[in-house]
Amino acid sequence: MLLAVGLTACAGPGGHPKDPLEPLNRATYSFNEKADSYVVRPLAEVYDYAPLPVKVGVGNFFGNLADVWIGVNNLLQGKFVDGLSDGGRFLVNSTVGIFGVFDIATELGLEKHDEDLGQTLGRWGVGDGPYLVLPLLGSSNLRDTVGLAGDLHVDPVLSFESVSARNSATGLRFVNRRSQLLGADTTAEQAALDKYEYMRSFYIQYRKSQIYDGRPPREKDPDDEADVDETTPASPAKKENQE
Repeated sequence: MLLAVGLTACAGPGGHPKDPLEPLNRATYSFNEKADSYVVRPLAEVYDYAPLPVKVGVGNFFGNLADVWIGVNNLLQGKFVDGLSDGGRFLVNSTVGIFGVFDIATELGLEKHDEDLGQTLGRWGVGDGPYLVLPLLGSSNLRDTVGLAGDLHVDPVLSFESVSARNSATGLRFVNRRSQLLGADTTAEQAALDKYEYMRSFYIQYRKSQIYDGRPPREKDPDDEADVDETTPASPAKKENQE
């Protein structure tokens, strides 16, 4: 993070204003793509052959563990009803749902939420900072990276005392999440000429939507403006000015 701040201060003008570290980010992105192609995706494809009830149960188990920290973040953001609902989800699923394997809480009308410390910092007015691509973890920004450090510090999976259990659970959770995205990466490749720019634009807009609960303020995306400039013919007046 210190390196990112230092490079940001030295970054020159040009390119996407939220991505002053684009050369470094593209290098990390390329590494992630290769790691995914040769290791992570093949593991996810093998895991995807598991019976659907098994995959759903695994996802529910880890999702139930996450509900506690999600509830804390909802409370920190002032969303007390959602925070109490998250606590209720954890109690119901941990008992009636057999340690969260079965998502009984959703059937009872307790909605699943998705909050983290990065979103909480955003709600508190902390700016997102420069866009970053983290090794293996992918798209982020300076604020969300700081938030991720806090999320990992309280992660119940990483607090398992047994090293083998901790590593196995962490790997299973990672592969399970990757298997849920099979097909999404193909869509991104088909939808964009530059997948890096596509993922950057998607992440920036997606995180803003999460922070504002689906009602973000309207802002222009430099990636969209660049696409318009390349595809939209210039008006006669603009042509005269350019001449």
